[in-house]
Amino acid sequence: MLRRDAPRRRLRTGTFAFVLPLVLLLVGCSTADLDQVSTPLSGTATASEYADMSPAQRREHERLVASYGGSYNDPELKALIQQVVERLVAASERPDLKYRVTVLNSPAVNAFALPDGSLYVTRGLLALANDTSEMSSVLSHEMAHVIARHANIREDQVKQAVLVSRVISDVVNDPDLGALAMQKSQRTLASFSRGQELEADAIGVGIASRAGFDPYGASRFLTDMGKSSDMRSTTLGGSTTTPDMDFLSSHPATPERISIAIANARQYAAPGAGERDRAAYLSAIDGMVYGDDPKEGFVRGRKFFHPKLGFTFTAPEGFSLENTSQAVLGATGSGREALRLDAVRVSPDQSLAQYLSSGWIDGVEINTVETLSVNGFTAATAIARGEQWSFRMFAIRFGSDVYRLIFAARDLTPELDQRFRAAADTFRRVSSGEAETVKPLRVRIVTVGFGDTPEKLATRMQVPDRHLERFLVLNGLDSNAKLKYGDKLKIISE
Repeated sequence: MLRRDAPRRRLRTGTFAFVLPLVLLLVGCSTADLDQVSTPLSGTATASEYADMSPAQRREHERLVASYGGSYNDPELKALIQQVVERLVAASERPDLKYRVTVLNSPAVNAFALPDGSLYVTRGLLALANDTSEMSSVLSHEMAHVIARHANIREDQVKQAVLVSRVISDVVNDPDLGALAMQKSQRTLASFSRGQELEADAIGVGIASRAGFDPYGASRFLTDMGKSSDMRSTTLGGSTTTPDMDFLSSHPATPERISIAIANARQYAAPGAGERDRAAYLSAIDGMVYGDDPKEGFVRGRKFFHPKLGFTFTAPEGFSLENTSQAVLGATGSGREALRLDAVRVSPDQSLAQYLSSGWIDGVEINTVETLSVNGFTAATAIARGEQWSFRMFAIRFGSDVYRLIFAARDLTPELDQRFRAAADTFRRVSSGEAETVKPLRVRIVTVGFGDTPEKLATRMQVPDRHLERFLVLNGLDSNAKLKYGDKLKIISE
């Protein structure tokens, strides 16, 4: 989901000495054009309610939708969510409240709520859920935040924390004492947030149960979310921190939290009670886009392809790539090498060599700045070094934009540097005909046949690696799962 017009920010090579996620995040990019605005869904909401938003609420909504690649519109999925929300609203402590639910066109696993009743859920999260009760657990959890006014309370807490930090900076002269006070303030805020999440868990389970859904859907989804996070962490060199993947930061799928979710469910029903509506749910997500939407750029193995912007790039051997709203990120399994591809505006009057030397990143070795050509495009490259990381940077002028390709390594050997240079040489323009052949991956619902096993169905997964593990996580199955003839399961294919 690479975007243009990144803000100019100064990078310090020393900041990359902490952990790999900081290397991956580097600098933020721009907001994208808002292609479409979603239709509101609630127990009593109408489409006109978006027009009734205040200007500030409208701007916040449009900002959120734009930052997640626009809204994802599918009539059958929208109808199912409409029905679920109506049931949840009627069973909630505040049936008078109205909610607007937007499905975001993002592969990230995320959901969040605003104080005005705007709920957001990504198609990446919907792809991970396996039945309607699991989806209802997410929606009821976010509704609970609105009912308990958590967003308002958190805003007050943030303001208080900012005030404390100002007092500390203005009054306390002892750096160690000031740092200790700040740590206590931050811990208090974080602890309060965890308390809010557990409260929302409890309220949400109650709403879902009273609405007739299986109250154990929450614990099942938390379990699957934890497995998905673990798999993603090992794929990207131990990092689970990207701009799009913040649901897990506030919704940790820890064993303790899952146990609490199960205990909450037991207050309402024994296991097996309540509706799951698995068939209806799988039918609704059948054909849903999975992973990157090609119009926003997509990853296939080590290759990134952006039909809309008209270029492609292939990472070095051993790298796994991820397309986020901020940039294309990559890392090796060892976590010792990483990369980032993003776009910025650079004045045509400024040479790319001057841009690399201009100070937007610390530690640039001026004697390494070099002007070159990459597949006919004007480019420049240089090396920057920090205490623990070294960087091979490229700036490539492509149309009105400059693409920054930044490779990071713990040990930038001549051999590794040559691999980075070879990867940069794969940056090229794509033809319109080549772009038209791109098809998105989709969730496909298949029926288990005689002799089908997880291993057999996993071979039909059009994913870059770890086919069996991805199949099991996607379907909420254990490694020793036995499939039942006639059951419906998810695979990923074009």
